[in-house]
Amino acid sequence: MNLIIPMAGKGTRMRPSTLTVPKPLFPIADKSIVEWLIYEIFHSINIPIQTIAYVIHSDFGKAVEEELLQIAQKYKAQGKIYYQEQALGTAHAILCANDSLYGNVLIAFADTLFKADFQIDTQKDGIIWTKTVDDPRQYGVVVTDENKKIVNFEEKPENPLSNEAIIGIYFFKDGAYLKSELQYLIDNNLKEKGEYQLTNAMENMRKKGYALYSQTVDKWLDCGNRSTTLYSHQVVLQENNVISSQKNTIINSQIIQPCYMADDVIIENSVVGPYVSIGKGVSIKDAKIENTIIMQQSKIQGCIIHKSIIGSFSQIQSKEMKRVMNLHVSDYTQIEIE
Repeated sequence: MNLIIPMAGKGTRMRPSTLTVPKPLFPIADKSIVEWLIYEIFHSINIPIQTIAYVIHSDFGKAVEEELLQIAQKYKAQGKIYYQEQALGTAHAILCANDSLYGNVLIAFADTLFKADFQIDTQKDGIIWTKTVDDPRQYGVVVTDENKKIVNFEEKPENPLSNEAIIGIYFFKDGAYLKSELQYLIDNNLKEKGEYQLTNAMENMRKKGYALYSQTVDKWLDCGNRSTTLYSHQVVLQENNVISSQKNTIINSQIIQPCYMADDVIIENSVVGPYVSIGKGVSIKDAKIENTIIMQQSKIQGCIIHKSIIGSFSQIQSKEMKRVMNLHVSDYTQIEIE
């Protein structure tokens, strides 16, 4: 089976972090968002995956491409890179991976994390994974019958007929047929809300007798902005055996688990945790830090920091721990508080 991961978006809701790091490569504990997605799929699916096809923007650069190919290799799959230069919708993004649209295809959009048991019935034409949400108006939703067969799709409806939101993971028995339906939308300029929507292609397939079914996930974690990413980070640390490096130095400090530390971290006279991830080469001194992601080679001194994301090579310093700081800063940021 081929796994296609569309991930060409700019991640504007996660700025400033995504000014320097594509959102799918943003670190959550010991893995990037896209690797956590692949990890969960490979550990829960019942079908071998031979190819991982990434759909990215060419602006991501060769270093990002190499990292993605290395992730595929880590999971013993062949990595392929495709490009989507314009944000023209979900259907267009998938079609950009046209050479990988054949046979059994699994599609997973790289902006969410999940927990599920992916037992795929390959005799079914297609499966769409969903989660019940309180307000489905910002999602694509499905309407199903008593057998979980989908009888209707809606794309970000104002008056939803269902609260079963599509989480962005799909199985198609016949990738070539999906490809033809996606191409039909493009050839006939069939857009909804200004974009080519996968839900429109699936509705056309359903009307032609293609039987699509809904299957629910246990948990669906968003990584769209700072608050949702920090919550997802907290759940990842709670529910996974994330192992910190032993190549770090802890002096007169308390580490409240769960936390994750990469190599060469120095923590002195500080209280760190719970729910803190610390990148390689970070230095923390005279600080209290909770529910925070700190990226590589940053330095923090004399601060109380909660619910924050701190980019690489940043310096956050305060002469006295007088107030709690909630920060979201990009790389090479310097903050000094007198």
